[in-house]
Amino acid sequence: MNILFLLVGLALILAGAHFLTDGAAALAQRFRVPEFIVGLTVVAIGTSMPELVVSVLSALGGQSDMAVGNVVGSNLFNVFVILGVCALIRPLALSGENIRRDIPVGLAASVLFFVFASDKLLHLGAVDRIGRAEGIVMLLLYAAFLWYSVRAAGRRGAPKTADSRPPKPWWLMLGLIAAGLAGLVYGGDLFLHHATVIARKLGVSESVIAITLVAGGTSLPELAASVVSLAKGKAGLALGNVLGSNVANILLILGVSATIRPLTMGGITTLDMAMVVLSSFLLFVAAFTFRRKAVDRWEGAIFLAIYVAYIRYLVR
Repeated sequence: MNILFLLVGLALILAGAHFLTDGAAALAQRFRVPEFIVGLTVVAIGTSMPELVVSVLSALGGQSDMAVGNVVGSNLFNVFVILGVCALIRPLALSGENIRRDIPVGLAASVLFFVFASDKLLHLGAVDRIGRAEGIVMLLLYAAFLWYSVRAAGRRGAPKTADSRPPKPWWLMLGLIAAGLAGLVYGGDLFLHHATVIARKLGVSESVIAITLVAGGTSLPELAASVVSLAKGKAGLALGNVLGSNVANILLILGVSATIRPLTMGGITTLDMAMVVLSSFLLFVAAFTFRRKAVDRWEGAIFLAIYVAYIRYLVR
């Protein structure tokens, strides 16, 4: 029954993210907000909403392992699995913005996370933790990243949305947003509770469950969005979705969670945190060290192999 409730919770999370994104996008359309801003904020944050809900609820419940492990696992799943699968299907071309901004920012965010969470390694404290002050710094950096991205897009003269359909009525927009929030909160609570129960019954640590099962489940919106984008011949959207989500996972989700309640690493090891940096670094290497600015099929295969080896190490 725990597995059934776990799946029900996951379904509610995914449905909630879908409704919330649709409602917010419709609201943006009514106010004639430029399309690039909708993509940068509503879509990117919307696909990261499951991770946000699970991590925030975990932080509120004092389950730091689950809160941090969810972000660690989601970022690894995004790079090694989603980009790996997409690259195997079709090589992913890197845009100028990906190379100059998105990939370096993702790498910088990963390094920042490692530094903030490695108190013992850096002799900054007796316990590895991300405090409120560090969480606030993360949130400020995420706000600065959004501001810079919007400003840069504005200088390029990004067009407003071309959607000529009449805007949805107010009651429908508000209903979608309310239903989305309800699905996210209730589904996240259900998913988190039964994931914890399963972990304890199997004798597996909550950090491992968070990095594998919980992270894989909450990353399904990114996987679905990326595969659909690739199928429609929009590889740039697939790549941008993953890169934007990884930055949001660290700076926004961990920032919010740590601000609410300081996060102790617990079962999250230095290796787990180093893997997050490695995933961003390998993507950085793929972007800057080869003449062809793309994630090729052989690189996608390497990404998948690294992920499989890491998961085998966790559950050995």
